[in-house]
Amino acid sequence: NGILKKAKEISVLCEAQVSVVIFGSNGKMHEFCTPNTELSSILETYHKLSGKRLWDAKHENLDNEITRIKKENDSMQIQLRHMKGEEISTLNSKELMVLEEALETGSTALRARQMEFVRMMRKHNEMMEEENQSLQFKLRQMHLDSLEDNVMENPGVYDPHLGIADYENQMPFAFRVQPMQPNLQDHF
Repeated sequence: NGILKKAKEISVLCEAQVSVVIFGSNGKMHEFCTPNTELSSILETYHKLSGKRLWDAKHENLDNEITRIKKENDSMQIQLRHMKGEEISTLNSKELMVLEEALETGSTALRARQMEFVRMMRKHNEMMEEENQSLQFKLRQMHLDSLEDNVMENPGVYDPHLGIADYENQMPFAFRVQPMQPNLQDHF
């Protein structure tokens, strides 16, 4: 702030053309240029007197490219607002027809992508169903294999012809249900 204040004082007291540009460590820029003077004219005078070029054709081309991109960005921002339905009252009928065609093309493309996504999800669901059935089959097969192994290890526990398991041979002790109120049992 002190340097900028001194630059202002020099420009007033000495009637000099002064330009100061300061970039802080945080990236913030501070600048001062004598009123009614352009920075480009001060730079041209510097170039003529010192013979050093701070701004060459490459920089000029980059500046022109930046200006062109900014204009293109502004144009795209306007088009985006129009597509959102904002500021369309200023458009003529031809511009409205172009906008309508662009919106229809976009919605058609969106529907196509949506249908493709639905097809992919259906295919994925079918694959998952097939895998689920396959896994269920394998699980049943493993269960049947384990029953066969159990029958082989413990003969007499399961009679495959009768489909009856002999659980008494498997249990080390027996359970008997005891009535809680023996008096009720007498009346039956």
